[in-house]
Amino acid sequence: MRIHSIRRSLTLEAAKDLRFLLGRGYPKESAVTFIGNHYQLRLIERDVIFRGVFTKAVALRHKKKCVHPAELTSARLIIDGYNCLITLESAMKGLPIFKADDGFVRDASRVFRGFRQTERTKSAWRLIEDMLLDYPPKKTIVLLDKPMSRSGDLAVRIRKWMKLSGLSGTCITVKGVERSMARLNGIKASADSVIIDNAQRVFDLSGHIIIRRLHVRPFRLR
Repeated sequence: MRIHSIRRSLTLEAAKDLRFLLGRGYPKESAVTFIGNHYQLRLIERDVIFRGVFTKAVALRHKKKCVHPAELTSARLIIDGYNCLITLESAMKGLPIFKADDGFVRDASRVFRGFRQTERTKSAWRLIEDMLLDYPPKKTIVLLDKPMSRSGDLAVRIRKWMKLSGLSGTCITVKGVERSMARLNGIKASADSVIIDNAQRVFDLSGHIIIRRLHVRPFRLR
């Protein structure tokens, strides 16, 4: 699905109404349903406003946690593997990419559970690798959701790629990435709002690469 499948003007209007309702305490899920039905939004447009619209307080809190890439150097970095890889692959394929109210770049491809490794996965990792070689962390830990298809195989491949490139760290599979990320100390690389909420410092790894290295301009919700 191409990014032009999002009706931008309509989505921006819906986002404005959602901010209004969230600012007055309405539950997000029911507010998105109400607004989505009112504007007859497509599923992808509902996903965009659900994942991209936040109250001013939440958006500001997320932004304050976001670190500059230079802060990765000599730090401990914990990467939400599938979150970053899927967002990068979506951008590489021309699928919908948007910049949310909290400044984080997210995708609306809806491919998470259906994700399959391809040669593009290797290319996406190379982008991450190049970024980390420019700002080498002291140690990098990549977490992959164990229930995802062939996560173990991908973990083996990433460990091999890290060793070949000289990056210090490892890649492991876990049953719950959100819980595991919360337990580990270090800068968290993810655009998952739950992970951001539970972290002290976060780096929008895929978003930085998409904008600065792929030179893709995400659809802005403001």
